[in-house]
Parts: sequence; structure tokens; C-alpha cells
Amino acid sequence: MQTPAATEPDVELPPIPAKRYFTIGEVSELCAVKPHVLRYWEQEFTQLKPLKRRGNRRYYQHHEVLLVRKIRDLLYRE
Repeated sequence: MQTPAATEPDVELPPIPAKRYFTIGEVSELCAVKPHVLRYWEQEFTQLKPLKRRGNRRYYQHHEVLLVRKIRDLLYRE
């Protein structure tokens, strides 16, 4: 469950762990963006293409987490 501060644009984001793949829940917490928003952004931004394995579960790579943070900054701050 996300805290109310996680929906604010100026929230301090946690550091990204040194992992190869991240689930949609992990990316949601790391970027302060709800999972349904991430799924919507996949349709709107062609650069955002997480791997889909095992029953269409999404796995994001490090560069995609950075991209989500950049999209978030541009949409919510700019």
C-alpha cells in the first residue's frame, strides 16, 4: 500500500537496488507511481517495454526504472 506522500510529485525517491529485474510492484514503490499508471504508460510510451514472462508478469530492467522516473518528473513536475 502506498503512503499519501508517495503520490506527491516532490517526494524523495528511494535509491534503485542493484538488481537485474524489478516487478511492477517494486517499480511502483521505487518511482512513486501506481501500477495501473505504469501499465497505462506502457501503451503511451513505446520506449517502456518490460519483459513479460510467466503468465504475463512484467519485469522491468534498471534502465526502464530510470525511464519511469524521468517520465514521472516530466509529467508531474514540468
